Formats: sequence, structure tokens, C-alpha cells
Amino acid sequence: MAINERKVIDLEHGWEYMQKGITKLRNILEGLPEPQFSSEDYMMLYTTIYNMCTQKPPHDYSQQLYDRYKEAFEEYITSKVMPSLREKHDEFMLRELVKRWSNHKVMVRWLSRFFHYLDRYFIARRSLPPLNEVGLTCFRELVYKEMNTKVRDAVIALIDQEREGEQIDRALLKNVLDIFVEIGMGSMDCYVADFEDAMLADSAAYYSRKASNWILEDSCPDYMLKAEECLKREKDRVAHYLHASSEQKLLEKVQHELLFVYANQLLEKEHSGCHALLRDDKREDLSRMFRLFSRINKGLDPVSLIFKQHVTAEGMTLVKQAEDAASTKKAEKRDAVGFQEQVFVRKVIELHDKYLDYVNNCFQNHNLFHKALKEAFEIFCNKGVAGSSSAELLANFCDNILKKGGSEKLSDEAIEETLEKVVKLLAYISDKDLFAEFYRKKLARRLLFDKSANDDHERSILTKLKQQCGGQFTSKMEGMVTDLTVARDHQSHFEEYINNNPQANPGIDLTVTVLTTGYWPSYKSFDLNLPAEMIKCVEVFKEFYQTKTKHRKLTWIYSLGTCNINGKFEPKTMELIVTTYQASALLLFNTSDRLTYPEIMSQLNLTDEDVVRLLHSLSCAKYKILNKEPNTRSVAQTDTFEFNSKFTDKLKRIKIPLPPVDEKKKVIEDVDKDRRYAIDASIVRIMKSRKVLGHQQLVMECVEQLGRMFKPDFKAIKKRIEDLITRDYLERDKENPNMFRYLA
Repeated sequence: MAINERKVIDLEHGWEYMQKGITKLRNILEGLPEPQFSSEDYMMLYTTIYNMCTQKPPHDYSQQLYDRYKEAFEEYITSKVMPSLREKHDEFMLRELVKRWSNHKVMVRWLSRFFHYLDRYFIARRSLPPLNEVGLTCFRELVYKEMNTKVRDAVIALIDQEREGEQIDRALLKNVLDIFVEIGMGSMDCYVADFEDAMLADSAAYYSRKASNWILEDSCPDYMLKAEECLKREKDRVAHYLHASSEQKLLEKVQHELLFVYANQLLEKEHSGCHALLRDDKREDLSRMFRLFSRINKGLDPVSLIFKQHVTAEGMTLVKQAEDAASTKKAEKRDAVGFQEQVFVRKVIELHDKYLDYVNNCFQNHNLFHKALKEAFEIFCNKGVAGSSSAELLANFCDNILKKGGSEKLSDEAIEETLEKVVKLLAYISDKDLFAEFYRKKLARRLLFDKSANDDHERSILTKLKQQCGGQFTSKMEGMVTDLTVARDHQSHFEEYINNNPQANPGIDLTVTVLTTGYWPSYKSFDLNLPAEMIKCVEVFKEFYQTKTKHRKLTWIYSLGTCNINGKFEPKTMELIVTTYQASALLLFNTSDRLTYPEIMSQLNLTDEDVVRLLHSLSCAKYKILNKEPNTRSVAQTDTFEFNSKFTDKLKRIKIPLPPVDEKKKVIEDVDKDRRYAIDASIVRIMKSRKVLGHQQLVMECVEQLGRMFKPDFKAIKKRIEDLITRDYLERDKENPNMFRYLA
């Protein structure tokens, strides 16, 4: 059987055949008339290489073919590609490069297919660079190395033209820059070193030139508009032709030149900087300022500082206006001052609404601005107005909203909303305990004298206060509200008791409100000498209450009572609504026509201060139920009083007010006392857990513990420490007087 011996192809003969194929490919790439490769042509070329590589040594020409593959590229580049590139410049050179690179890739693709057999065996065994890589490396070594600087400069020139508003061929740039990326064959080194570094430096220089002109010519809003537009365009540039990895670096360069370098100049521009934008309510510009400055490192710090200064100044203006108004009004009348205080709180709420809206919208709810707002409000909210602390003003404001006939006529929703805002303001006030005490006093008056407009609102604000300040803050107030509900039940049971025991009926309608001592403010309870009719009432209620509980002691607070009594005057009989004190005084005149000041005082068993207030309300004020001798405007201990039988009024029923007692002093005293206890408790708590502690540390920890309710005064803490030492809770260290020890 004959074996068909394959004819050996020698190198030159075989290469001649391959060269024809290569020339045909070159002609096609050069655009010369040449028929396309048929599949037979392709197969023949592939097979020739296959045969030349699989002949027995010494006729295996793998190495020689590998070398000639590379030479084919080198020859083509040297003879055709480089001359055509060297003769062109600028955009034309770029177009030529893109075309040559595209052709080169086609050539690599085709030749590596013809020589494919080398890739599969020879290269793999020898660990040589694959054909594809060899082809691309030729272009890098012979074309790219010579041309990249020229190409880079041409691209950068086009980018700057585009920045100046000229139209350029973006697709061309994209294709050119793709070459920088692809030539790295998987690494970005060429793109970065040969193009990006220079492009970034050029961009920085370009924007530095622009910014130095704009900062002199433009207002802050105009400058920011330009800066934002430039950043948008640079981002757009990346999207269209730069590599995505350049975006961050490019934007940082532009931000540095446009914003970082001129940040202070921009913010402090005299008629258009940050202060002016806040003053003129330029929300859109402020939003833009936030967006731009949040891009640069610590860029928002100065903006938030200016915001804080602005809000503080606005707040201080309100304080000053309120002070001025109060001093003018004081000369006129006290009510007007109260009204001014209401207006002041309302304005502070409006100010807070306005700038909280800035923080949420213009400054995108950023923490730094929340902090600035808080610090600004803490400064002026703790100033107080016309001798009233802000804690008192807020409590009065709430009272005015919650009581019947308050000066503000608001819908339920508006009341809820306003209360919500008041509680927000309370967060800025350092003396929260003082607010609590004033509020409790006012709440007590609303509850006891049926002045509260709506129970739901009362409960609602307590819920809000509880969320803001904790359960301890509101526990007494909640107890007060609950007490009243329980008292209503007591009253209905009392009425049943009277109905079931007719002999117990005192003959007078009696309503008693039983309160729990711990919850309510402390009231003076005097042993007022009650008229006989009232003594009967008290006895009846005591008997009823004994049936309910044996373990509670009732203390009667006559100063809070009211009575409706009939005054039989000559013109007509009238119903008088008076306090228990006033009623007791008037009833004395049923048995005497004339009474002197000392007689009234001893019969009622009251203090001078109370008797003066009482007699003044009945003889010197609007309704003169008693005639006074001598007829002066003030009450003296030498005066004599008699019943004014001629008294009349167009109303059938009148309320005779008692002049108010200034409770402010009492509230402040009570709070001071509570603070002393709170500081004592805090010091003991800290020392109990630490055993030994330095003075400075103890004071700081104490301030921190109590800070939620009030800002303790360092002197007060020092005083309490001394007091606790004398009471043997602590002792000073023998060696170091600044150290304290806890004594268990």
C-alpha cells in the first residue's frame, strides 16, 4: 500500500505565497481595487502556514514565520502608515490616526487568523506573546510612541476650543481617546500618563484663568451659576468622549479652581455673598451654594457659620424689638406688655419655621445646618424679654392658647401645630425646669377654674412634652389632669350621697375638687374663719369623704375657692361671683352694719397682705360693694367699712376679681429649691459610683447629668458640695483638697 508523502514546502516558496495574501489585504485596507477574500483564499493561506509548521525538522518553519508575521506589520507601518501621518496636522492628523488604527486592527485580526496555527501550538509551548498582542505592540512601538504627544496636544486644543463655545467633532475625540485606552492592552497607564495628566493640568490652568476674571466681575449668584454650568459641562464631556475614570479627577480640578480657591471671597462678597442671600431670601441661590460648597472639603463650614450668625442676628433683633415695645407699653399698661410677649413668641416661632425650612430644603437637611440653627436659637431664646425669662414667656404663650377666651382664635389643627412648634422651641431653652413650674402653675389655674378650652389639647401637649423631655418632666402635670377626672367622679358620688341622706344636705350647692398634694403647686392654706353656712358644707363633705377612704387627710385650700352669693341691694338683687375670702368678708356685714379694718382682720383670721387685697377689691376697685371711710384709693388699717346698699350695675350677675398675686417670685424660689435637691442628688449619685473624684471632673459630670433640665451654675454646685461635706456625705482628701471621697 503506497503512503502519500506530503511535498515539503521550503520557506521562501511558502512565504512568497503568504506575501501575496498580505499584499492583497494591504490593498483592500488602502482602498485599492481588489476583490475580497473568498473562503478558498482564506483556507489556502491558513493551510500553507499549517503545513509549514507541521513539517519534520529541519523544515518546521514556526519560528521564522512568527518573526516574519511581525516584520509584515513593521514593513507596512514604516512604508505606508507613518508617512501618511507625518504629513498631516491637527484634526486631519487625528482623523488619519483613527483610520490607521482601525485598519491596523483589521489587519491584526486577519493575519492572526492566517497564522492561527502558530498561536495554538508553537506560541503556547514557548510562552511567547500571542499574535494579537504582537500586532498591537508593533503599532504602539512604531506609531503611538512617535505620535502620542502631538495627538495629546491636538486633543487638548480641541477640548479648549469646545470650552470656548466652538463646535467640535466629539465622536472623533472619543475614537482618538479609545486608542489611548486600547493601546494599554488592559491597563490604563498609557491613557493616564500620556493624556490624562496633561489634560487635567490644562483644565486647571484654563479654569484658573476664568475664575480670576469672574471673581472680580460677577456677583456671587452669577459666579455660582457659571461654576455650576462649567461642572455640568465637564461631566457631559466625560460622558461623550473622555474615559469614565477621569470624571472624579476632572471635577475635583475644576472645583478646586472655581470654588476652593475663591471660597471666602465668594461667600463674603459685599452685596451678594452668603449674608446678602440670606437677608434677601434668595432660596434658589442658597440651594446652589449648598450644592457647590458641599463638593469641596470643609466647604460647608463657613456657610453654616454665616447661617448661624444670620439667624442669631435676626433673633436678637426680635428680642430688642420686644424689649423696646415692652418698655413703651409698660408706661401705658401691663396687659399690653403681656400681648407684646405673645407677639414675641409668635415671631420666634415664625423665625424658626422659616429657617427650619431653609435647613430642610436649601441645605438638604444637612446635620451641620441643623446644628447651626440649634446653636443660634439657644443664644437668643435664653435671653428673655422685659424681665421675663423665655421659660415664663413660653408657658404664658401656651396658657393663652389653651385657656378659654385666649387672645388667639385658632382652629384645632392650628392649635395642635402651634403647640408642636412651642415644644420644639422648648428644646433650645436651658431652664426647662422653670418652664415646667410656670406651666404647672398655669395648668392648675386652667383646670381648677374651668378655664381650659379643650381637654384633648391639654393631653396632646403633655404627650409632646413627654416625648421631648422625658416622663419625669410631665408626670406631675399628667397627675393633675387625671386628678380632675377623678374629682368629677367624686362630685357625682357626693351628689348621690346628699340625695340619699337628705338630713346631711347643707342647703347650699357645693362642689369640691379633691387633689393629690404631690402633683399640684403648693398653695397657702390658712385657717380662715369660715361663716357658719360654709362650716356646715365642709363638715358634710368630710363625712362623705370618710365613707370613701379612712387613710387620707383633707387640707382645705380656701384661697382657690369661688362662691356665688346674692347681694340684696335697694335697686335690685344681684348675683355676685366672688372668692371664698371675699364671700367670708361680705357675709360679716349680715350681722354688722359697720366694721373697722382690725375687726374684719380678727374675725377672718387672715394676714395683713390678704386683708388689704380683699378689701381693696370690694371697696376701691370697679365694683364698690362696700363703702370705705375715708374714701381714698388705697386701704389703710384705720379705715372703716359698711355695706353699700345703693350699689347697682346694668348686669344681673357680676364677677368681682381679686387683684392677682405676683406668682413669679414664688415660682423662681420653688425652682431654686428643687434645683438644690437635684444638684445634691446628682453629686451623690456620681460620687456613689466613682467613690473618689476630682473637683473639676465632679462639676463637669454634674453639669452633664442635669443639662437636660437646666444649666446648673458652677457656684451653686460648689455650694452644694460644701453643704454635702458638712452633712457627711463627702469628705475632702487630706493631701489634695481638690479631691473628694464618698462616705457611705
